[in-house]
Amino acid sequence: MDQAQGIPTVVWKVIVTSVVGALAYFITNITNQPEIWRLTVSVFLGGATLIVQYLTDFERRLQTVESAFEQHAVAMREVVENGFEQINEATRFFGLVERSPVPTRAVTELVHNVTQLESSNQDIIHSFAEAEITRLSVLLKDLKADQVEYEGEDHDWIVTLTHCCTASIDATSTSVDTGLWTSELGRRYLAAQRAAIDRGVQVRRLFIVDRPEQIDDEIKELRRSHEALGVEARVVAISAVPHPVRLDPTNDFIVFDHAVSYEVSPDFVSSDQQLIASTRLVMRGERVARRTRRFNDLWAVGT
Repeated sequence: MDQAQGIPTVVWKVIVTSVVGALAYFITNITNQPEIWRLTVSVFLGGATLIVQYLTDFERRLQTVESAFEQHAVAMREVVENGFEQINEATRFFGLVERSPVPTRAVTELVHNVTQLESSNQDIIHSFAEAEITRLSVLLKDLKADQVEYEGEDHDWIVTLTHCCTASIDATSTSVDTGLWTSELGRRYLAAQRAAIDRGVQVRRLFIVDRPEQIDDEIKELRRSHEALGVEARVVAISAVPHPVRLDPTNDFIVFDHAVSYEVSPDFVSSDQQLIASTRLVMRGERVARRTRRFNDLWAVGT
């Protein structure tokens, strides 16, 4: 306590010292001690009292400093331990990134770009970024399980896979693709295929109809337009193919590099219109091999 009853500490020490000295002088005076002893005892006891007060105050302050130092040491130890834990976690994370088959640059750029988001941005921007990162995380998790599914029609996977493929694209086209080739997605898809052909990728497309009479001028013109881009194109009528070839179901699918099967499931709307209910990426080896075999069987009987 720096002050006692509003009195400064130094003044309080002087008062206590003076009282003790005066009391000592009074006691030695009533015992008829010589003057020299009265003064000596008074000064000695007063000085001793002053020293004891300062020692007591010093000890109290020392205890306060020690307590504060201990608290500071504990806080610093926690900071250091947390720092090392974060360093270890970061080291482990980058170790995993280094061992990942995905190029390290792509992952580090993602982390860097996340950190560059301004805190002053609107909450909707932060929420949108979080939603996109979560969607990407779910996609990567599903890729590990060898199958990814998307509700509705995909507008990104098909073009990105076309840009990434290095060997071949074997694609079927059924009635569910009606209107695709004149849409914005269809134009981007064809442009990506043309670029793939330019870098040496073999692209084959099989137009599938139900009956031979459906192979009309429109189908033939569509086939010729794809061939003009460098796509190998054929048309096949399911009802006219040999019976063994008709055993497997005919769905719309694309096989990229004999490694990924891109499949769509139709949603029946009317006899003249079908929409895409879902899009699926399948990486399971036996499923991809079955799709490849199915495409080759139909390709062999196509015209």
